[in-house]
Amino acid sequence: MKQLKITLFVILFILSGTARLIAQADTAKLYHPDADAAHDFSMAVRKAKVEGKQVLLQIGGNWCKWCIRFDKFCRQDSTIDSLLKAGFVTLHINTSKENRNLPFLATLGYPQRFGFPVFVIADSSGMRLHTQNSWYLEDGKESYDAGKVISFLKDWSAAALRPENYSGKE
Repeated sequence: MKQLKITLFVILFILSGTARLIAQADTAKLYHPDADAAHDFSMAVRKAKVEGKQVLLQIGGNWCKWCIRFDKFCRQDSTIDSLLKAGFVTLHINTSKENRNLPFLATLGYPQRFGFPVFVIADSSGMRLHTQNSWYLEDGKESYDAGKVISFLKDWSAAALRPENYSGKE
């Protein structure tokens, strides 16, 4: 019986370590320094046009704990995850020592001036609509505020920007 308990403990210990490694690996490479940001953005815009969505660019790097934290926060909150999947084509744009993507970021109006992560919303034609400093989405501690993130996503969804929603007939 004692041997069985020890064996089960060892198995659980290994499984918990494996799960932790998988979770870390899942977020460890959100950003790819060798990616062609302009090409990836063009493909995201095409997809957004077909799907009737906006493009959400999350600009940062694997070195940025707040960048990784935001991605994890969004995936763990079912409401936010659903809003993202329903309304946005999400693209992670790398900025790091290996590739700062300065020419591409210049086309977006230098969003890096806000620090990282920084979020850019573009419509399905590729036009930049909004740049969001991530600080405004934080909870003031070590995480993001779900209500602020939900509001941000709803306010910049394709549906929120439809002219017929603002016809003056209220």
